[in-house]
Amino acid sequence: MAYSQSPKKAGLPREVLKWLQSLDLSFFPKNVRRDFSNGYLVAEIFSWYFPKDFHMHSYDNGASLAAKQSNWSQIERFFEKQNISLLKEVIDGTIHCKPGAAELLVQEIYSFLTNRRIQTIQKVEQGFTDKAYQDQLPMVARATASVAIKSNLSLSEVIAEPNIIANQRKVLAIIHRHIEQRKEERTQDPKRFDVKPTLGEQAVRLPPLLAHQSEPNLQMNTSQAAC
Repeated sequence: MAYSQSPKKAGLPREVLKWLQSLDLSFFPKNVRRDFSNGYLVAEIFSWYFPKDFHMHSYDNGASLAAKQSNWSQIERFFEKQNISLLKEVIDGTIHCKPGAAELLVQEIYSFLTNRRIQTIQKVEQGFTDKAYQDQLPMVARATASVAIKSNLSLSEVIAEPNIIANQRKVLAIIHRHIEQRKEERTQDPKRFDVKPTLGEQAVRLPPLLAHQSEPNLQMNTSQAAC
């Protein structure tokens, strides 16, 4: 099967893209985050290497959460059977379209199935957040707290985990990360935020060496004043 030209911003190393093209998949993943989320392409990739364990008629190439959970439950059972260790966080991040999760998953699958090491490993933000993207934006265009929650906590993630307390913890973690980022921005550009120095910062402070040298002089002046 012939594919159109690979997208320039696929988020995957060139060798991985060539490997995907060589597998003659039913469709080429133009949007890695979206196309790998339901697990259908993952099952199709493994079907080339383990045809007896993967029957594609059992997998649904749909976008609903039910289809994703059904597909990935079958894939995870195969992983347990073959002792394939993939972090649950990576799989969940792929299901919920977290930034960088699908890219990391495909690279791990490539290394496992081909027994090759990727020369140019893609850097992924810990926790699969959009921090790397936000850092590239000017300060005026960066997300607010509400937008940060919406960008880093998907609706499918909330539906899959109905525990209110667990979701509240995720929201609090996002808000805490957002506040820390705002503090860092104020430190980097104090003039923009009209940050005024404190009294302690305004006070003249001598270097440690000069401070030690001034102590004998201070003592002499004190003794002379006493006399």
